[in-house]
Amino acid sequence: MNVPENLKYTKNHEWLRLDGNEAFIGVTDYAQGELGDVVFVEVETEGEELEKGDVFGTIEAVKTVSDLFMPVSGKVLEFNAKLEDEPEIINSDPYGEGWLIKLKLDDGDISDLLDSSQYKSMIES
Repeated sequence: MNVPENLKYTKNHEWLRLDGNEAFIGVTDYAQGELGDVVFVEVETEGEELEKGDVFGTIEAVKTVSDLFMPVSGKVLEFNAKLEDEPEIINSDPYGEGWLIKLKLDDGDISDLLDSSQYKSMIES
């Protein structure tokens, strides 16, 4: 199971990579494995201010459709347009080309997100 140490994680199996006051959000390797083959991603919140815990989109796999939750409050700046034609990138590269959204953080408070060792402990229990 790939759990990069430079990322923060949520209990909803999403990751966050900080870049100043902006962040990239995606789903973890564990999540894409549980979902199976991703066939569609819908994000209609580009340009919106969302609160932590709000749904920012959905991810559809052969088996199921799942909501995607904001790990922090912020403004959705960009949706990864590559996913419109190639949603399977999430399966092959969840931490790189398979990112979902880029956002501008409201306050930058990430204190309740998990580090890699905490996330590993959660998915292994």
